Amino acid sequence: MYRYALLLCMICLPAAPPIAAADEGEALPPAVKIALIIDDLGNQLMAGEQALALPGAITYAFLPQTPFAWQLASRAHELNKEVMLHQPMESDSGNRLGNGALTLDMSRERFTHTLRRNLASIPYVAGVNNHMGSLLTRDPTAMRWLMGVLRVNGLYYIDSRTTDATVAERTANRNLVAASRRHVFLDNLPQAQAIREQLRKLIELAREQGGAIGIAHPYPQTLALLRRELPKLERQGVELVPVSQLVYSGRPLWHAYSSPSPKDAKSLKPSPSRIY
Repeated sequence: MYRYALLLCMICLPAAPPIAAADEGEALPPAVKIALIIDDLGNQLMAGEQALALPGAITYAFLPQTPFAWQLASRAHELNKEVMLHQPMESDSGNRLGNGALTLDMSRERFTHTLRRNLASIPYVAGVNNHMGSLLTRDPTAMRWLMGVLRVNGLYYIDSRTTDATVAERTANRNLVAASRRHVFLDNLPQAQAIREQLRKLIELAREQGGAIGIAHPYPQTLALLRRELPKLERQGVELVPVSQLVYSGRPLWHAYSSPSPKDAKSLKPSPSRIY
């Protein structure tokens, strides 16, 4: 009788759902996203090629009118990497700015002409960030001129935040230009342990706020450390993405004529420069 009752219960009970087996060594799904910009490219061919050889979806920012910018940016595009213009801007320290610099003493016509020329000197540009600029990024008028050109050309802006007094990101938002900011400089101190600590800080910030943007430079110490550390990100639940994926993700406001829609932004492929 007991055996009959037990058999009847087993028949009536619903079958337990099967347990999905995880592949051995399978990485966890990425939980947070970081973007990493390598700045100051274009003057040195070897350093540029070494930077392009780094694994993952790194974004590369090229100085305008430099000897190897066009060649390296074209190669970056072939490797499906994102390209930016690293726009020199006047600083409050009087540092040498290099070719194509934007300064406070420029007329609007000269300012916009210089910026358009710089954009045309780099193929496949998706966005712009500032090289130096601790003086110029404080000026609302100059930033409005800058954002006017970026909006017409459908480009995003990353404020490198070389000064706490910057108005660049705020001005971009007011002018309907997709924008974000640099959260961490990885290699202000170009030593392996310091760079590793800054990378850890970038990941922690991304976990706290859902994403974060770091900036680094093609120093030998930086490139060597990134070669070692970037392949480990996936196992840490971190996804390295192009800057545009963080800038356009969840953006509430879109420019109807020049900015890509959220649906299209991920697959947007810039073309060689046609600048307006």
